Amino acid sequence: MTETLLPEVMPAPTDGGAALLDWACRMREEHPVAFDGKLRMWQVFRQEHVQRVLTDHAVFSSDMSVIAPDQMFRSGNITQMDPPVHRKYRSLVNKAFTPRTVADLAPRISELTHALLDEVDGADQVDLVDALLYPLPITVISELLGVPQSDHELFRSWVDNLFDATFENPFDPDLARKATEAVAPMKEYLLEHVRDRRSRARDDLITKLVQAEVDGERMTDEEVMTFSAILLLAGHVTTTLLLGNTVRCLDDNPWAVDQLRADPGLVPAAIEESLRLRPPFNASGRITTREVELAGVTIPAQQPVFASILSANYDPARFADPHTFDLNRFGQGRDTPPHSAFGHGVHFCVGAPLARLEGRIALGIMLERYREIRLDTDRTAEYFANPNFNGPKKLPVVLR
Repeated sequence: MTETLLPEVMPAPTDGGAALLDWACRMREEHPVAFDGKLRMWQVFRQEHVQRVLTDHAVFSSDMSVIAPDQMFRSGNITQMDPPVHRKYRSLVNKAFTPRTVADLAPRISELTHALLDEVDGADQVDLVDALLYPLPITVISELLGVPQSDHELFRSWVDNLFDATFENPFDPDLARKATEAVAPMKEYLLEHVRDRRSRARDDLITKLVQAEVDGERMTDEEVMTFSAILLLAGHVTTTLLLGNTVRCLDDNPWAVDQLRADPGLVPAAIEESLRLRPPFNASGRITTREVELAGVTIPAQQPVFASILSANYDPARFADPHTFDLNRFGQGRDTPPHSAFGHGVHFCVGAPLARLEGRIALGIMLERYREIRLDTDRTAEYFANPNFNGPKKLPVVLR
């Protein structure tokens, strides 16, 4: 057995993630599977092992209740279920959140993007997060769920409180309790909407979730509330981070902007490459159901495991020239292995199609509207202190 103690503390990504990326790649080469003594969990860095952690649910369970019984959502949280139970709930959700439902949102996403950018036209200073990257996805998801637009800032306060409460270690029972307290007002708010839809059906996603049925079963109010909350939280944050990180990638590679203007058909490939280089979430957690060996290291049963999506997306064993932004890597006809930004297997992100659609439409519109899109060097961007969130809280840009 090789040495299993992680020798360096994971840095916070307050510099935009450069130090965290350097650390993750170094750990992948030197300590691909190791125990993090500070966070009291195992860290896994190679792509092959990350993929196994994310897909082998028999050994790496998503159910964290064994080590963190005070969970934010106790009923209906598909992100913390294993098959076969997960399969039933995912089927219910898929009946409501269909590809057609997502595709039908395209005109509204385009309309919102233009309207939000109209509001900052001619401004000397623009924080792209406040101007577009936050209001676009939160508006789309709010309208999809059927909750009032007037409550968007309320949602933002809940998200900020939650991210503050879940700093650093997702397996810490004390932090789990704080996170539960942070989302309590949001849960009550959404429960009211779910109960309302039981008696007054509307043309929205909450109603579809209430009515969805598989094998004669429907979700309870608590379960519908949980999925709505997860979509509200993760759905809009994923798109906010995805778009912010794409702008950062293009700022680092200005030549790519010229190619995208010349061939807008490359926009989806740019989104995928940005997701690979700067995934919205740096890692995903599981717990071992039994003793397991990875890279010659034995991880005991009932141990929390953090699979580094960030490191996996830079693994040279998976991606050639991994530190290079390559618009052709995920182009049409290319047989490139998938990145890990949205996970793998049964827990592949249910909101990924919506995040990709919003990213493609918003980026395409910005490229059409502006001849120049770059970070504002006179002002400083702000990033999440939580090492699991990869992206800007504030992103000053120049739009001309």
